[in-house]
Amino acid sequence: MKYISTRGHAGQPANPEFCDILLGGLAPDGGLYLPETYPQVTRAELDAWRKLSYADLAFAILSKFITDIPAADLKAICDKTYTADVYRHVRAGDNPADITPVHWLEKDAAGKGSFGLLELSNGPTLAFKDMAMQLLGNLFEYVLAKRSETINILGATSGDTGSAAEYAMRGKHGVRVFMLSPHGKMSAFQRAQMYSLQDGNIFNIAVTGMFDDAQDIVKAVSNDHAFKAKYKIGAVNSINWARVAAQIVYYFKGYFAATESNDQQVAFCVPSGNFGNICAGHIARQMGLPVAKLILATNENDVLDEFFRTGVYRPRKAAETHVTSSPSMDISKASNFERFVFDLVGRDPQKVAALWKQVDGGAAFDLTASGEFSRIGGFGFASGSSSHADRLATIRKVFDKYGVMIDTHTADGVKVAWEKADTVPAGVPVLVLETALPVKFAETIQEALGREPERPADLEGIEALPQRVEVMAPDVEAVKRFITTRV
Repeated sequence: MKYISTRGHAGQPANPEFCDILLGGLAPDGGLYLPETYPQVTRAELDAWRKLSYADLAFAILSKFITDIPAADLKAICDKTYTADVYRHVRAGDNPADITPVHWLEKDAAGKGSFGLLELSNGPTLAFKDMAMQLLGNLFEYVLAKRSETINILGATSGDTGSAAEYAMRGKHGVRVFMLSPHGKMSAFQRAQMYSLQDGNIFNIAVTGMFDDAQDIVKAVSNDHAFKAKYKIGAVNSINWARVAAQIVYYFKGYFAATESNDQQVAFCVPSGNFGNICAGHIARQMGLPVAKLILATNENDVLDEFFRTGVYRPRKAAETHVTSSPSMDISKASNFERFVFDLVGRDPQKVAALWKQVDGGAAFDLTASGEFSRIGGFGFASGSSSHADRLATIRKVFDKYGVMIDTHTADGVKVAWEKADTVPAGVPVLVLETALPVKFAETIQEALGREPERPADLEGIEALPQRVEVMAPDVEAVKRFITTRV
């Protein structure tokens, strides 16, 4: 399997393989990597995969994208990653061996699940990011050892990517992590998860700005090719293709859990900030997974919802980005959206490069006049947004009606899924992708329900642990200096 850049490589070496882009993050031209073509899944494969364990399904799907790691080695990595010991925070009554069980909230007259939560937050940091990040940590360690290399990971987080990356990379040989986060904008639990780690290869930088400022720094450093090469800078944000590839797996697993045969369809509702999670769903659908609808849910930062309603992509400046009670989605420049637009405009890299030149210059783009937006219907999307009041009401309703406590981001998804139910064909089950466990956002749960969320025993008292973080202005050169003095 070879990979291409969404911007056409711009004179750079083309068609690398998986292990090359795993360590590189952004393409040299600033674009994002995608497979030359999406591998197609046959009916026979769907039939064979239906009863596989999560680890075996991950191996079957990832083998289509990773052809430069021997099959036995890739199988061992998947087996090491996807275990019930790693993904141990399963809801009471659900099967830990499933790794990502479906928790049904509603069933139809025949007793079949019709509306449920796809549990993705059972990993060590209680967020869906663990599903891909644990794999990424093991892939990094494997590839670096094979090449006798080291890597300095530079990432940005709006709340959950940072802790997932740090827990996946802590203590890994040959890996250092430099993680940027928006100072004071995450929940106390999220901050504690990251900043309390004392591992010598983990460095936290709190940027006095929004997530988009941190993400812009990561992109600027990645686009300084001399600095990137000298200091071996890599990426774990969802700009890294391996993250998206790993997330494709749970769409297949969710489909199998929600259907009895491969003649049926399913709909997914995905809380979306940086478009990485739902991008994986888009690719699963392009591969042939029978997905009737992909419903995108945003919070008050509704840049993506605006695009799917109007055809206009209008990133906001940091000053225009809302600080909300679903902070992991407080994003106004969705990095992975470029991957979808690449498909939407017919995989034309020159067109994508021109569009993102406008975006990087602070302008919007409109795909209605040129006609590309007319193709949107073929990709199966619907979208909606949610507010703080919506989140509180949804958390209360789900708890009162079903006895289930959900976090703020998942609440955004449930609200929009209910709102867009009429876009889903009759009889098609809807799965909302759970993004985190409620304890990560205890302040809002307390506001909604008047009670504290349950906390896993292994994370009791985490906020009281000593924290280690460097606060600095959103300055690219300052971040570079910080890195160079610690490698």
